[in-house]
Amino acid sequence: MANLFLLSPVLWIGVLLLGSFACAANVTYDFNITWVLANPDNAFLRPTIGINGQWPVPQITATVGDRVRVNVVNQLGNQTTSLHFHGLYMNGTTHMDGPTGVSQCSIPPGASFTYDFKIDQPGTYWYHSHDHGQYPDGLRGALIVNDPGSPYKGQYDEEIVLTLSDWYHDQVHDLLKSFISVTNPTGAEPVPNAALMNDTQNLTVSVEPGKTYMVRMVNMGAFAAQYVWFEGHTMRIVEVDGIYTEPADADMIYLTAAQRCSVLITTKNDTLANFAFVGSMDQDLFDQIPPTLNPNVTGWLVYDHAKELPLPGILDEFDPFDDFTLVPADGAELFDKVDYSFNLDVKMDNLGDGAN
Repeated sequence: MANLFLLSPVLWIGVLLLGSFACAANVTYDFNITWVLANPDNAFLRPTIGINGQWPVPQITATVGDRVRVNVVNQLGNQTTSLHFHGLYMNGTTHMDGPTGVSQCSIPPGASFTYDFKIDQPGTYWYHSHDHGQYPDGLRGALIVNDPGSPYKGQYDEEIVLTLSDWYHDQVHDLLKSFISVTNPTGAEPVPNAALMNDTQNLTVSVEPGKTYMVRMVNMGAFAAQYVWFEGHTMRIVEVDGIYTEPADADMIYLTAAQRCSVLITTKNDTLANFAFVGSMDQDLFDQIPPTLNPNVTGWLVYDHAKELPLPGILDEFDPFDDFTLVPADGAELFDKVDYSFNLDVKMDNLGDGAN
């Protein structure tokens, strides 16, 4: 032990670096991007972009400090593609960020590309195609980065990943043609046909009484924001978009497209009933509401599979938590002054050919 304390500062740094490398891992995923058929709302069977012949696509999971390699082969045959890892800063590896025409070329049919980057951010993220608006056709999934140093470590028993999304029966190629068109001068966005949870409807999530669950929520939708609430349970917000927050209790939250939010939910102490939870698309975003549209998707916290799955109650109004009141857990103070200020004037108008 006496000799150990005589190590030079340089050797101490080497020891510490070796320890950090020992904790990190190389995480590899092999993704063959293919067409499959899917009918998640049980209303329309359509071509959908899957991975390795399956849809929903797999979740990417890593731990802070890991090196992630995603080997992509484009087997779509008729479309280019790419992958973007939404919310990751990609410091030093912006060429791995995925937006085609910005940080990389599209991956042509029959070609391959390897994404190779290190993850230093904990939290809840997602990945998706970033090529010609392609991801609403199905190429999007959760990306979870575990954090051994989380301030909420030890405060929950299990994790649940819950994705929300809108769903279209038409493929993106056709949606874009009608959206960016002289026949749509106001720029009215295509209205989804349905809402999904974990790429399905009528989702059931088994829970045990007296436990606390970290529910990681991701809105992977193309357009629609969603109100989310769990009947009979309080959500305690602890993370938004990869940033830990001071805990804040909420009965309902509002998730815009691409937004993520992690909450702690403590279950009841008995199994007397099951409870609905709901995602409801914000219809104020829609220029026209089809009379057949059901904006809601319902799931259930199932305490007892032998008991009924109750219908959710009808709300008089939406009253989501004001996420502007959230406080980052790192305690960093706001900047006290602005050195440079830039104003950007943005105008929404029609193109020269009359398209929006």
